[in-house]
Order: sequence, then structure tokens, then C-alpha cells
Amino acid sequence: MRLGLLIGSLVLALILGVVSLQTPEPRPATASPTTFSAARAMVDVREMAQRPHPVSSPDHARVQAYLVQRMTALGLTPALQVGEMSAQGQRRLTRWGLDPTALPVNIVGILPGRNPDAPAVLVMAHYDSVADSPGAADDASGVAAILESVRAIKARGPAERDLIVLLTDAEELGLDGAVSFFKASSLPAHVGVVVNLEARGGGGRAMMFETGPGNRQTIDLFARTSARADGGATSNSLAVLVYELMPNGTDFTVSRERGIAGINLAFIGRPAQYHSPTSTPAALDQGSVQHIGSQALEATDAFLRSSALPRATEPRVYADILGHTIVAHAPATGWVLLALASALGLFAFWGGRHATGVTVVEVGRGMLGGVWVIATGLVLTHAVRLLAGPMSSRAGSADAYYVLLARLPWIEAGIGLTVLAMGLSVLAGRDRVGRRVLAGAVLLAAFAATLLGGVNPVVLGAAVVAIGLSLWGPGTTRSPWGGWLGLIALVLVLGVVVQIVAPTAAFLLIWPGLLAACAAAVSALVGARLKSMASLVAPAVVTALGGAWIVYLAHPVFLGIGMDLPGVLAPLTLLVLMFARPLAPQEGARRLAGAAAACVILACGVSLTARFAEPMEPEPPAAQG
Repeated sequence: MRLGLLIGSLVLALILGVVSLQTPEPRPATASPTTFSAARAMVDVREMAQRPHPVSSPDHARVQAYLVQRMTALGLTPALQVGEMSAQGQRRLTRWGLDPTALPVNIVGILPGRNPDAPAVLVMAHYDSVADSPGAADDASGVAAILESVRAIKARGPAERDLIVLLTDAEELGLDGAVSFFKASSLPAHVGVVVNLEARGGGGRAMMFETGPGNRQTIDLFARTSARADGGATSNSLAVLVYELMPNGTDFTVSRERGIAGINLAFIGRPAQYHSPTSTPAALDQGSVQHIGSQALEATDAFLRSSALPRATEPRVYADILGHTIVAHAPATGWVLLALASALGLFAFWGGRHATGVTVVEVGRGMLGGVWVIATGLVLTHAVRLLAGPMSSRAGSADAYYVLLARLPWIEAGIGLTVLAMGLSVLAGRDRVGRRVLAGAVLLAAFAATLLGGVNPVVLGAAVVAIGLSLWGPGTTRSPWGGWLGLIALVLVLGVVVQIVAPTAAFLLIWPGLLAACAAAVSALVGARLKSMASLVAPAVVTALGGAWIVYLAHPVFLGIGMDLPGVLAPLTLLVLMFARPLAPQEGARRLAGAAAACVILACGVSLTARFAEPMEPEPPAAQG
């Protein structure tokens, strides 16, 4: 019974998560004029992305003239704004064999609103590409989505405030066009909110991954409009926090640094197309164009017709639920949710203690079992990741970095199989797998990671913890309650830490912890011995639903930062195990252990295959002294 529920709920979680990650169907050219149509937008993408069009190239001039014509036809009265080129931009043009004296030329147009004195809405994307890519995704798709959105906004009737359309130049050279606009133009003083469109890949759901400072009002309005967008919205406050900590930048960075409210949208799936000759209109996922364009249209239209634009206030904790709705609350609410989860967990402990005699010591062992999951996950995922090639920080060149991006689907599959193996070994019972076997596997992985990637203190420290816990075996508990409540307690303790350090990211631990605590409390009421079907229904349901949400979150997280931080999936694995722990079978554990071993072997094979599927270009020879 348990094994069937376990497999069924995990398979259902995977199916729901994968289905939720799909892009919406692109609307045809015959769609209502007030809606966004990817088919209409693709006309512009095909025209722009015939060939690469970097700054100063003949095709750059061709694309610029085409966009002026398109904006004129939309009634935007476009003007060309000549800016300044940075030293970095000049160096890149020289490296590409192009004219380093060229200057960025922005294209600026305005769709007037009823109240010209009201703060305006600025929507922007860049129209230049890198030298060896047609740039169908980055960023012809963003430009085309803006033009289609302007057409739909006009079809909906006059808006309250002005819409400024900014197609920036030289973004690929160092954000030079955006810098010039916000530095030299008089229009920025009129801007109240910004909507930016970007891409780092050729497909996948579009994520709203960055906002202006103090985003409560921005998120509240975005959440209200997201339901009208095709495919809903994909966004959460963890992504906003992570992107703030990363060195990357887009045109939106320039406006954000000036304290202007707004949102930044991008899709990052099909990473092999990023800055690649393969980024053609034919290869672009039109569902991604539909998703990013529909979100941009609805958000921009809502800003235009709002009586007041968002102001910088306090931050917001939020996340979408499988693309259907956005749940948001104040950071301080996290403490309330932690208290509620703790109360439910204590109630479940009381019920489990009376029914099975579970002790605090066993709960503590369950917590240490969770620590083993995280430590072992850091080591194993790091080793499997390095089988596919060096970390991007050691790629040696931009071309080598793009090759690694092309390998990312293989890498993700290998890491996914690794964390699956780790979860199966826990559910099988680590004593049944063999303490020495587990310790040996961690030791071998740590040795391989050091050999392939050099000394990493974090990985070596995690290996020491994982080997020690493997040999000691404190994660073994006599009662299912010990392991289950131990994992819930560990997640809530980690939630407290993150709530203190980074409250906008704590939802990733607090919400699943609360969901698991609710399931534990229900099980304690209906069957505290965890032997009847009724007592296992709640864990099975939360494993399917909560697990689907984790799968849904894990994919964009891994695409965003997993190439160099594959261990990011280890804490997410812990969350799924927290849901599924009471479903661990009393019998059939050997089959789970065998499946875990098979997954590890397959993970290594998949990761190694990436080297042959997308071979790394040799690094240039070192200069002779």
C-alpha cells in the first residue's frame, strides 16, 4: 500500500509540475484585436532576425529603419536618440571586427494618453544583437512583443497616461543605449513605471524575475493582472532576491538603480539558443512569445489605466502557484505562518507519541537525517555536474560559456537523477542501503569533484558531514513519525533562519513546512499509527501537490543558477522528502535501494554524454612569458 501511494504521488507530482511548466498555445493572427497574438508578433521577429544585426553592421541599419517604419504605422511618432558608447562597447565592437567609433541609437516613441501630466509608463526592449546570432529571442522577441502590445492597447481605447516605447541600442555592448536614455533624455523625469522584456534562451515560460525597489504595490497590481495573461504568471520573490545578488544586468538595471518602479520579464528555456547562430525565428518557441507578450500587455495596460502608479514602499513576499494565481503577504506574516506550522507539528507529535511512542530523540534523529540529505546532495550534485564540464567561472571564454549553456539540459537531467537517487535511498532506509556503502559513495564523489574542479571548501565540508552521518546513522528512526516530524522540524528551523536573514525568500521553506505540518496534524487525527489508508491520504495528497510545486520551482531555479550551483536542488529534494517520508514502505525497500543505485549510474552517464553531445571548445593557449 505504502509503495503504491509513494510511487503514485511522486509520479503525479512530476506530471503536474511538468504540465505547469508548459507555455500557452500561441494565438493566431485572426485573434481578437484587443488580445496579444504571437502569430502577429512573429512577423516582426522574422523581419528583424533574418541575420545578426549588431551595432554598426548593415543589418543593424536595416532593422532600425524597419522599426521606425513600424512605430510610425502605430502612431508613435518615433525619434532617434544618439547616445554615448562605453569603452567596453568599443572593445567589443573591435573584437567583432566592427566600427568601434559607432554610437548607440535608441528609437523612442510615445502613445499619448488622456492626461499628459500624469507619470508615464515606459516599455522597453533592445533591438541590437550580438555579432554571430540573429537574435530572434534576444531580443527581437521582446521588441516584437512590445509592438504587438501597443497595437492591442490602442485597440482597447485611450488610456489615462502616456505610453513611452523605448527600443534601446547597444544593450549587448554594456547597456549603453539605456544608460544614454536615462542620462541625457528629458523623458525619464516623466516615467513612473518601467516594463522591460528580455530573453536568455529560446523558449520556456516567461518569468517576472526583477522589480523596482519596495515592490509591494507593484506586486499587488501584477498579481491582479496575471490572471488575464495567457498561461498566467511565473514569478516569486526568491527570484527577485537572487537576481539582486547576481552580477548580471539588463536595461532594467539602469532604471532600477534610479529608483523607478517596474517589472522585468524574460524566458530562459532552450538555453542553447542564447547568443547562438541557432537563435532563428524557426527555432523560437512561439508559446514563449505568447507568454511574455501577454504578460507584458496586461501589466502595461493595467499601469496605463491605473489612477496611481506603484510607489516604493516595503517589499512583498510572493510566489505563483503552478502559474494559476499569485499568493502574496507581508514579510512579517512569515512569523505567523511559522508559529502556526509549529503548533500543528506539536499537535502531530502529541498524537504520534500517544499512538506509537515516538520520542524527541527520534525526532532529532529525523532532523539529522535531513542534514544528511542536504550535505550529501551538495557533494553528489557537484561531482555529477563536473562530469559535464567545468563550472562557467572556469569556462575560459564566452564561446566556452555558450557551449556549457547548450549542455544545460543534459546537466539538469543528470542532477535530477542524482537527487532522485538520494531521495530513494532515504525512503528505502539508509541502514538497508548500507552505511559504509553510502559513506564510500560520498567519499568517491568528493574525490571526483576535487579532481575535476579543484578544491572547494564547501563541498569538502559537506563531505565530512555526510560521511560522518552516514557511518553514525543517526537518521534511522524506529517510528515513521520520527523521520517525518524530524524533517518538518528541520525545514521550520531553516525557515526561521531564512526569515531572519532574507524574509522575502523564506516562503520556500515556510509554505511547504506549513503544508506538511497540516498533513501531519490530519494524520494524527484520523490514524496516528500511520498504518491505515485513511492516515496516509493526507501525506499522499501533499506529496502530489506540494511536490508538483517544487518541481515547478526547481526548473527555472536550476536554469538560472544551477550551472554553477547544482547543490541548489538538494534543499528542494529535502522538501519533497518531507512530504513523502510517511509513505516510505516497510517492505520493498531493497527495490528502492536498487533503483537509487541505478539512478546514480544513469546520472553519471547522462552528465558525461553532454561532453560528446555538446563538446567543449579547447581553451586558447596560455601566453608565453
